[in-house]
Amino acid sequence: MSQGLETPTESNVDLPTEAFVERRNYAVQHRSPICERRQFANSHEELSPDAAELGQAVDEYKLHHRRRFITHEETLRIIKSLGYHK
Repeated sequence: MSQGLETPTESNVDLPTEAFVERRNYAVQHRSPICERRQFANSHEELSPDAAELGQAVDEYKLHHRRRFITHEETLRIIKSLGYHK
């Protein structure tokens, strides 16, 4: 039926030894994917103890919930979890 077309065989097709390179293989990488880069990693040093506690609680919340930014409701929830009330 199809004249002039060859079916691929091992002799006429160069196949790579690995068809797909998995670049997301975390075991091979030099650093762990769980480790996040923190913009303000040591910014709590100059804060008052209460503000440093709040900053640490916010950072822990963000890491635990895998969130870079949090809403005002989440901030309020964190503040209340530290024992503050209106």
